[in-house]
Amino acid sequence: MPAHELPSNTSLRHRVRAATADELERVPWWLVLDPPQRERVAADIQVADAEPGEYLCRIGRPATLWLGVVQGLLKMSNDSALGAPITFTGVPSGAWFGEGTLLKHEVYRYNIEVLRPSVVAGLPIATFDWLLERSIPFNRYLMNQLNERLGQFIAAREIDRMADPDTKVARSLGALFHPVLYPGVGEVLRITQQELGYLVGLSRQRVNEALTRLQACGWIRVEYGGVRVLDLPALQQARPD
Repeated sequence: MPAHELPSNTSLRHRVRAATADELERVPWWLVLDPPQRERVAADIQVADAEPGEYLCRIGRPATLWLGVVQGLLKMSNDSALGAPITFTGVPSGAWFGEGTLLKHEVYRYNIEVLRPSVVAGLPIATFDWLLERSIPFNRYLMNQLNERLGQFIAAREIDRMADPDTKVARSLGALFHPVLYPGVGEVLRITQQELGYLVGLSRQRVNEALTRLQACGWIRVEYGGVRVLDLPALQQARPD
């Protein structure tokens, strides 16, 4: 089996399939491509149904795919064997990540774990490089993506240092509603309190308390199976009392 197949997990390899037309339409950079480029991507892109606990990539392994989430929720984290576990960010529907690693042809410096049943996708690095050489709109998309990602990780560093749980939950939720990096989220994030706890490093009970307070402020509304954002700027700019 070619080294670039999605992904490194054996059971996931057996589930690799071609993307459907609907799945391709949900790829945020699909529309910037011209017809010949779309034809190449449609032939090369790989899709798989991933289960909770499976890994798309691990620290130290060569980056051979540009990875995306067609539908679902993933977690980007460090190697807990080398120190305290740190979750860098959640990766919801519509997100594509790892472009910086592919541009440098390096190994992954983070783990990507599946938090809920998800549909994931991978574009082989050869096709990624081919698009870079031929598509100015694709290059602009990547430049914007990298710029937004830089801001995201600066904010994540600030959130990680916050001691106030309510503020951590507010800012972490605000980050997950990023319209550029996570265009598939919309106004409602399908996430459980347990999943949010995994992302922010808090217990489900403490997350529940924080969400109750944020809802009382009028910033969010907790709905069945998710959270609806009512005041995104307030979440993104939340500060301890």
